Amino acid sequence: MDSSTANSLWGCDTLAKAEDWLRSQNTPFHLENYVDGLYAQASSGTTHIDSFNPKTGRVFAKVPCTQPGDVDAAIHAAKAAFLSWSKTTRAERSAYLRRVSELIQENRELFAVWESIDQGKTIERARVEVDRAIANFLYFSTFILHQKTAARMIDEEEVLTYEHRSPAGVFALISPWNMPLYLLTWKIAPCLAFGCTAVAKPSEVTSVTAFLLAGVFQKAKTPKGVINIVFGDGPTTGAALVISRLISGVSFTGGTATGVAIRQATAHQINKHLSLELGGKNPTLVFADAFRDGGHRERAIKIASMAAFQNQGEICLCGSRIYVEDSIYDEFVKEFVAYVEKAFIMGKSVGAVASNAHYDKIRLYLRLAEQERAVFRLGGVPKELGVGDGYWIAPVVLTDVPLDSRVMKDEIFGPVATITKFNGEGEAIQLANDSEYGLAAILLTSDGARMRRVSEQLEAGMVWVNGWLQRELGTPFGGMKTSGTGREGGEYSREVFTVVRTVHLPAI
Repeated sequence: MDSSTANSLWGCDTLAKAEDWLRSQNTPFHLENYVDGLYAQASSGTTHIDSFNPKTGRVFAKVPCTQPGDVDAAIHAAKAAFLSWSKTTRAERSAYLRRVSELIQENRELFAVWESIDQGKTIERARVEVDRAIANFLYFSTFILHQKTAARMIDEEEVLTYEHRSPAGVFALISPWNMPLYLLTWKIAPCLAFGCTAVAKPSEVTSVTAFLLAGVFQKAKTPKGVINIVFGDGPTTGAALVISRLISGVSFTGGTATGVAIRQATAHQINKHLSLELGGKNPTLVFADAFRDGGHRERAIKIASMAAFQNQGEICLCGSRIYVEDSIYDEFVKEFVAYVEKAFIMGKSVGAVASNAHYDKIRLYLRLAEQERAVFRLGGVPKELGVGDGYWIAPVVLTDVPLDSRVMKDEIFGPVATITKFNGEGEAIQLANDSEYGLAAILLTSDGARMRRVSEQLEAGMVWVNGWLQRELGTPFGGMKTSGTGREGGEYSREVFTVVRTVHLPAI
């Protein structure tokens, strides 16, 4: 490996080793871009962004804010590599992806350790996400070996028509800070599998595992330029990447405002493929039958609480708006609060939130809830941060929040859940759909007819019934309304990363 920083990080494959190594450093370590198969120092004069350990509030790394000239070099490397990579066989691409998957598997704990340190999540949650990153490469390595196409006959003219797909080109792959490795690999794996090349940009808040992932591509001997990774912020690095005319498509996961900005910046590039997975303010509907029928009671509490507080609520699919049928409202609130208080403990099952800015954002919403006289059934407004404080926020459960409050409307993206009562299916559906977002929804009921009847009326791209966060990687992932445009997963990813032509062949 051609980076001394990468070599040092790769030697820290346990929390104890990583923490000891960080304590031994007098200054933060510097990340480097990965371009054309090599780690590359940013151009002279490039500024660096402080990367903080969320659990301590201390700077531990410096991330280059890659300038447009260096971004352009990475794009040209990907463009040059596309000429040959797009012509490789599916079997060849599959072998590279399998090797990448194996290398992440062999270094599972290394990636979990640095994901936990960099993002603030618990080591247990980090391991789950590393496993999903492994699965992303493994899934698409086999998917491309079993593709099908469509052929049709025009009988009266004796003409055979068939659909032919080819790689679309060079993609910008931009991922968020909440599940850094998992969501970045969810983009890289299909992009490379379908014969495209890429310049990837992780969030500047959480860049370390992307830096380590570059080492995996080196070890796997992935041809140079096929995957390039640049670091930096959105206004400088991300914007230069997105607007380049050499970029054939953009796959972005992040906030709705940024998604809108990407559409506006590329509106004149009508041929550019866009897949935008944006924000969510997802409802959880709890019907009385789910709470009262036998063993379903405990299941309903557990699913609703996991959907609200897993990964500190920093998952776009979290169910932060909980609606409960009025006949069970009081008992549900009491048992839900008791379960959350017991199951979600800071430093054990709850990590720190990702950044100082995000801590302040969540605190602002909780102050608003306090001003609007919402009832804090659990938790409270966190303190103002001091120098060296970690970004810890205990789970908060709110009731009696006005329906038109920003606390109910905006995506808080933290360990905050609201509980509101409803009366009957019609009101439950109306409350669930009363949002600009439409990413996901959770439905808890033991009534088989209701499962289908309500699910099909919810304005959400993904609906879970009596469960949450299960994924089959071939199913479409994406949302309705301002939660984005496009879908990814299996055949849906093929739509993003390929172009289709129809070929007409005469019989003679």
